[in-house]
Amino acid sequence: MSLDIKKLVETQFPLLVEIRRHCHEYPELSWQETKTLAYIKEKLSGWHIPSQSIEKGGIAAILESGQPGPTLLLRADIDALPVQEGAMNLSQKRTCISQIPGVMHACGHDGHIAMLLVAAKILHECKDTWSGTIICLFEQGEEDSHAMEYIVPWLETKSGYHIDGCYATHLRWDIPTGKIAICPDAPMAGGFRFDITIHGQGGHGSRPDLCHSPIDCFSAFNQELQGLRLRAVPPRQCLAVSIGSLHSGELQNVVPQELTFGGTCRYFDYDKAGKPFYDEFYHLLDHTCASYHCNWTSGPVPKPLYEVHNDKTCAALAEKAITASLGNDILTKCEPWMASETFAILTRLYPGVLTFTGIANPSKGTGGNHHTPEFDLDEDALVYGTTACISYALAFLKENPQTSFIRTNEPLDTLAARNV
Repeated sequence: MSLDIKKLVETQFPLLVEIRRHCHEYPELSWQETKTLAYIKEKLSGWHIPSQSIEKGGIAAILESGQPGPTLLLRADIDALPVQEGAMNLSQKRTCISQIPGVMHACGHDGHIAMLLVAAKILHECKDTWSGTIICLFEQGEEDSHAMEYIVPWLETKSGYHIDGCYATHLRWDIPTGKIAICPDAPMAGGFRFDITIHGQGGHGSRPDLCHSPIDCFSAFNQELQGLRLRAVPPRQCLAVSIGSLHSGELQNVVPQELTFGGTCRYFDYDKAGKPFYDEFYHLLDHTCASYHCNWTSGPVPKPLYEVHNDKTCAALAEKAITASLGNDILTKCEPWMASETFAILTRLYPGVLTFTGIANPSKGTGGNHHTPEFDLDEDALVYGTTACISYALAFLKENPQTSFIRTNEPLDTLAARNV
């Protein structure tokens, strides 16, 4: 039986809006998503969809067709950010606003929850039209980047399933509503974050010769940082490094004992750009501190996160399936996004694809950048993202594509601990 997927999704548009607005009004930070998880579980239970809780990882809904076939993993992230939402988006009053002071769904995860829940509902209701298994993963703590340490062991050893592929979409501020983008290779960046304290020798500002200033040490390190990018990374590779926090000292006439700084680095090729720069970053820090008679400490220094990788075969299948449901003009080109995603870890384990669903609509004031108080989404976009998800799932289960994907041989515990 041939399904008109978009029409099915359009009948569920009120539900998409209901779920999105509930989650938007009651956002929860990473590792605090207890009410969000309960809400998701309540919805799944009401639709008679079995689910399993993953401790410190989220919820996995299990859709069984009853017929043999491949297993596909669909993923949505569910946590919010510590951002105070503004009453206005880019041009007008919001349709709904966070009721939790200082917490906001400023990255679109409320939309991700709505799309995957409704996709699960529709796929469950039409399970007699497909063969295989679908796992819908609602991932907590994505913004904090640690949930994969609990999700990967569940997927690989505890779930009892062999995953054949994975799919996710991310709402994106700079793509128009009604458009979907599928970037080749790496749609989202890998990266690493750093939070470092430089320890020196403080003293009176009148005698800097008796001090080892951590400010001078940091200044020298920071001056070399941008040049390091030129020395460590091939010119065709894209890499961005930035300092986002800097704290030291209290008085004008006192050389402080310590300075703390933090920031992030992003790249689209771990092997050619990320790993070389990561190694040289800490090499430079060691030598600069030694030159200024300082030393540095940090919390646990995580291994850098990989970039998200779109499998070529899966990306081609997504293009075919999505255009079949939404028309040939649905796809648009876009630049890869320099933000990072824990979905990158899943694409090292399983052949997969991450698409972008556009939410920019000037007439509604949507199009503010992610992680800002102005961020807002056009709810009409949820129909396109949900339709694309269902279309890919059905195509994947039907075709069970054979890819040239090479699974990582990195130990699972090391892989899952990578974060940014």
